[in-house]
Amino acid sequence: MVRRRLDPEEQALWAKVAGTVKPLPGRVVPPVPRHAVAPDLPAVLAHEPQPARERKAPPRPAKPPANTLDATWDRRLGRGLAAPDMTLDLHGYTLAAAHAALDAGLARAVAQQARLVLLVTGRPPRGEWHPDVPRRGAIRAAIGDWLGSSRFADRIAAVRGAHPRHGGAGALYIVMRRPR
Repeated sequence: MVRRRLDPEEQALWAKVAGTVKPLPGRVVPPVPRHAVAPDLPAVLAHEPQPARERKAPPRPAKPPANTLDATWDRRLGRGLAAPDMTLDLHGYTLAAAHAALDAGLARAVAQQARLVLLVTGRPPRGEWHPDVPRRGAIRAAIGDWLGSSRFADRIAAVRGAHPRHGGAGALYIVMRRPR
């Protein structure tokens, strides 16, 4: 690395910067020669450095609502051992009708205090589906947005993929929160 010499303006600027640095504990900073500030330096640089103020840590961003279950729930759902309290089947619906049926079904689930709802969305037609290429139907693609903006979003604890015995890739589990 080739070092070049600093011109008087750069030396004055460096002296200002070096004067604001605090040494690490146990270290001594060698004195930096103070040169006169060049006359063409901006007025901002000609001012003496302000004493360092302690900065407060920036506030942490709010945590998004957790979409987690305890290990027992995840294990039971992953093994297909949890029995759904009710089933919502959206096969054959248009998008608008499926959205309305989902809303009505969630209202029933809340009224019946169902804890686990099996939501059957179905897979895309066989000609379009291949196990190596994950594709979704229109209803399945919209479910996440619908659940997130639903009037029952605060009552939903988690959404998980269903076990093959309950529909596999064509179904979802909706775990409802316990009423308080």
